[in-house]
Parts: sequence; structure tokens; C-alpha cells
Amino acid sequence: MKNKFNRRDFIKLAGLMPFSMMAPRLEKVIGSPQPLSGQNKNVLVIVFDAFSAYHVSMYGYQRETTPNLAKLAERAVIYHNHYAGGNFTTPGTASLLTGTLPWSHRAFEAKATVAPQYVTRNFFSAFEDYYRIAYTHNGWANILLEQFHAQMSELVPWESLFLRPYFGFVLDMFGKDIDNAMVAWTRNVDIKQYGYSYSLFLSQFYEVLKEQRYATLNKEFPRGIPSTGFADNDFLLENATDWVGKKLPNIPQPFLGYFHFLPPHGPYNTPLEFIGRFGHDGYKPINKPVDVFSENRSYADLLERRIEYDEYLLYVDREFGRLFNYLETAGLMENTWLVLTSDHGEMFERGISGHSTNALYQPVIRIPLLIFEPGRKTSMDIYTRTSAVDVLPTLAHLTGHQIPDWTEGVLLPPYAPTSPDPNRSIYVVEANRNDGSIPLTRASTVIVRGGYKLLYYFGYKEREIDELIRLFNIETDPEELIDLYASQKDIADELLKELKSKLDEVNRPYLK
Repeated sequence: MKNKFNRRDFIKLAGLMPFSMMAPRLEKVIGSPQPLSGQNKNVLVIVFDAFSAYHVSMYGYQRETTPNLAKLAERAVIYHNHYAGGNFTTPGTASLLTGTLPWSHRAFEAKATVAPQYVTRNFFSAFEDYYRIAYTHNGWANILLEQFHAQMSELVPWESLFLRPYFGFVLDMFGKDIDNAMVAWTRNVDIKQYGYSYSLFLSQFYEVLKEQRYATLNKEFPRGIPSTGFADNDFLLENATDWVGKKLPNIPQPFLGYFHFLPPHGPYNTPLEFIGRFGHDGYKPINKPVDVFSENRSYADLLERRIEYDEYLLYVDREFGRLFNYLETAGLMENTWLVLTSDHGEMFERGISGHSTNALYQPVIRIPLLIFEPGRKTSMDIYTRTSAVDVLPTLAHLTGHQIPDWTEGVLLPPYAPTSPDPNRSIYVVEANRNDGSIPLTRASTVIVRGGYKLLYYFGYKEREIDELIRLFNIETDPEELIDLYASQKDIADELLKELKSKLDEVNRPYLK
């Protein structure tokens, strides 16, 4: 009898394969990259989600959370006063990718998409002559990438770098027969909520393999394996680092790469080697007054969460160092503009933990920005206040592309032909419960100009807030402890007038 190993057999036996053989096989053999000349340099944007500048050593934080980054920054342009467009994934990511503020791109709510006019007005369309590749661990960010998919050369599937390699491998092998592959896997291997499958042997063997693999990982990650917080979305940041580091040298150049990794976003599941690093260092941050948007978190609870976050930053720092080494070894640092930034920050104060808040204090909106120029060997510190919307026009300018006329940003120093405007206004917008198709009626907004920062909250009826205004001098009071609204009302009124004028302008097209 002639033996034939067919597709059905392979699907049934997929669960028997070792974990290492199941890793996503996404690399393409494209050939050796060609050397670049002139302005045709690669662009690589690395985003670590919920990465607060407030917690970065080089920005003055008292814990050494980023030792590798501090060393690498000796070759970077470092921006010390850089602001996100919003305070959580959807508006913050959309602002970075479109070069516009939330009140323009309208991606206010969780899982929202940008307004139709920005589907073709984004990073990827601005670099249409480049090979454009993107990936994110973050499901909400992936919704935006899916929206921009037509403007890319390659959107790496969201599931690809999660620790779900068995079925993922089957889909890779049988992409043209996904329905049959899914049915076969579900029936024969995957144990669902009822606790059984058609094939007792394959399903039980698969569970044993999975348990063995996770037993090792659980020892390496005592707080839990890094995850998006949902079932079956576990991942290892080092796997993503390895994949990107090996992928980039083998794609066409020049390329635009956008890679948005979830850490240090919660849950803060750092590796064992970093646990306990800051637990007994004696650092006690200021116990700030409880905010009107307080979640009633105790100071002790916030201290514990802060430690977990800071220890997770060590994981991010290690992996960025490894990624940088990959790029340097491949020779890409000589012809690539590398940008490190975030979509928003994180905070552990005033009764609030994380970033799912309507409060817009510095830790949640001030984010890192470092630009590594091709071949740069020295550092430069920039203290000008800058915005996430500045990144797109600046990178377009630096690579010889036309600066898109839709962007609301300006060229970042030191790359602008003129000195920065000291009176430029920086805006941040949070409107998580405001539909993007209607005017802003419930929002938290910020205007920063000079050394002053004005917070303007409105429409929070559930908290009995019609309007709430606060003014801080963030140069003399960086911890935002002294509200100057009553004592410096002339400055507050000037900033509020400008902010309300902008709100009237952006609301106008949505008035019925």
C-alpha cells in the first residue's frame, strides 16, 4: 500500500510537533538589501506602549529603570518635553500615525478608527515609495493599522507574535484552506469549554505540550506571562525583538517600519530577573492630593503598582538594547532613522493607577522621544516642547519626501531651518466617551505654552463637572502641586480663550 502524507494528516499531527517548530514562519527570502544613498534612508519607528517619560532615568527619575537606553542615548537626539496626542492607545496612536490631533482625526473612543479623510493620510501614504511594514501587539492599535492596510506593503498579522504557535502554524501552512484547517484543528486538537475534542489522543497530547512549555515560562515570569490581558494573547517581548531584528535586514530598502510593542503597558509581568530590583530602594514619591477623577487607590497600592511598572520598564530597556544591537550588527544604523517613542504614559498618583483616566497630568501625557540619526555618535538634548504630531512631518522632511499638507505638526529641532517658536501651543485631547461624528461635549483638554499648562475639563455630568480649569507652571512646579488659576487668572484666561477658540474651530464641521 502506498503511504501518502496529505493535508488532513498534517493538520491532525500538528499538535505533536515541538514548540520550536511551530513558531510563526513569516520571514520572506527577498535577497540582500541594496546600499542606500542620498536621502533614501530607512525609517524605523519603535513604540513601547504606556511608556511614561516621568519614569525614565535620563529624564530625572530617581530609579535607574533604563540603563541600556541611557548608554544608547549618547548617540541620539533626546527630547525632554515631548507630549502624546492623547492619554490612551487609540487617540495617541492615531495622532502619531496621522500627524494630527484627536480633535482632527476623531479617533476619540476605545477601538475607534480615524475619520474617512485620514484613511489615506497617514505615515504609510506619506512614504509610498518605501517598503512599508507594520506590526503591533496592541489590539486597539491594530484596528488602526488595519484601517491603513491598503497604504502598506506588509501588515504583519496581530496574532503572529503571540504564544499561540500551534494553530498559527497550521494557518500559515494552509492559508488557502483556512476553513478546513480551522474545522480540523477545532475538532481534533483544541479542547474547548466543554472539555473534549474528537481526538482524545491529539487533544490531550497538545495540552501536555502546552503545559510543559508554560511550566517553564511560568518560572521565568512569576507574575504571569506578558499578555494583552485577554485569553490566549500571551507573548514574549524577546520573541518580537528577535523577529524584527531578523526580518528587517531581509526586506527591500528603503523601508518604513512601524513596530508597536505592548510593554510596559499592564499587566506588568516582568521576568524573574527584574523582580525585587526596586522593592527596598527607599524611594518614596510625593503623596499628591487626591484628584477629582480619583479611582480611590491608596498610596500603598500605588507604590506597589509603581514598583511593578518600574520593574517592567527594565524588561523594555533590555529588549530595546537587544534590538539596537541587531540593527547595528546588520549595518542598518548607518542608513536608518530610528525613532523611539510611545503613544501615551502611565501614572501612579492622586488615587489613579494607569492611564484609563480623564485626568491629564504630566506622567500620563509626557512621553519619551529619541531620534537616532544614521551614523550619529554624539548626543544632543532638546528642551523645546514638542508633540507626537511633529514626528511624521519631520521624518518626511529628513528623507526627502514632501511634507504632507494635512499634518498639524512642525519640524522638530534641530532639523527645522528656523529656531523653535517659544510661544508655540501644544495640545492634548482626551474624549473617550465622545462619538467622533459629533462635536466635543465631554472631554479633557490641555494647552501648554511657555512654562504654563492649562487643564480644561468639561461635560462630566456624572461627576457634577460642567467646567473645571486648572493652571500650573510646570517649569517651577513640575509635580503640578500648586494650582495658579485663581492667582494668575490673566494668564489662565488667555490660554483658555485660545483653547476654546480651537474647540470652536474643530467642532464647527460637526455641528448640525
